[in-house]
Amino acid sequence: MNQKNSLGLNNCFLDLKDPIELFKIWMDEAKKTEPNDPNALALATADKKGIPSVRMVLLKNFNKEGFIFYTNLNSQKSISLKENPIGSMCFYWKSLLRQVRVSGSISKVKEGEADKYYNSRGYESRIAAWASNQSSKLKNKNELIESVEAYKNKYNDKENVPRPDYWSGWNLSPTNIEFWLRGDNRIHERLMYTKNQDGTWNKSLLSP
Repeated sequence: MNQKNSLGLNNCFLDLKDPIELFKIWMDEAKKTEPNDPNALALATADKKGIPSVRMVLLKNFNKEGFIFYTNLNSQKSISLKENPIGSMCFYWKSLLRQVRVSGSISKVKEGEADKYYNSRGYESRIAAWASNQSSKLKNKNELIESVEAYKNKYNDKENVPRPDYWSGWNLSPTNIEFWLRGDNRIHERLMYTKNQDGTWNKSLLSP
């Protein structure tokens, strides 16, 4: 029989007041069991007209301040976030039968933080940030390949590739975080954390 926490949920939900601590534990477990990209998430945004869009991105950092990903600031997702700075993330770890949904406001990371992450990337990835005009139409694949080669020639010192002004990070500051565990016969287990104005969190069970 599975052990239960104080709310009667599977013990994997633990009994923590802070959802960021629980997320870290679940992410660490996913890193051990997911064959590819345990930090992959579906990011949902909506533009100023309310038209939604969703795509997969990679989580690059998280802490009590939020969940961070990086991208081209001229991409569709960034344009939507400039117009409507709220969003939602969904992580799904099939190996664990677990899901986490996070929603809240989104803002740009500080320049120094973006520089630090950009400089930690490999040379090819830093060049790609320059070469790809993300979300724009290409005439053909060769146009992109030629752009990559042009920037390699321009920045041939692999230790000195500056970060483009149009490439940075976004931080989702959560107001709600839901943890989900698949159950038999669709009797799933759901735990919602809702953030209070003083920064503390309330917990509530949700019906599957």
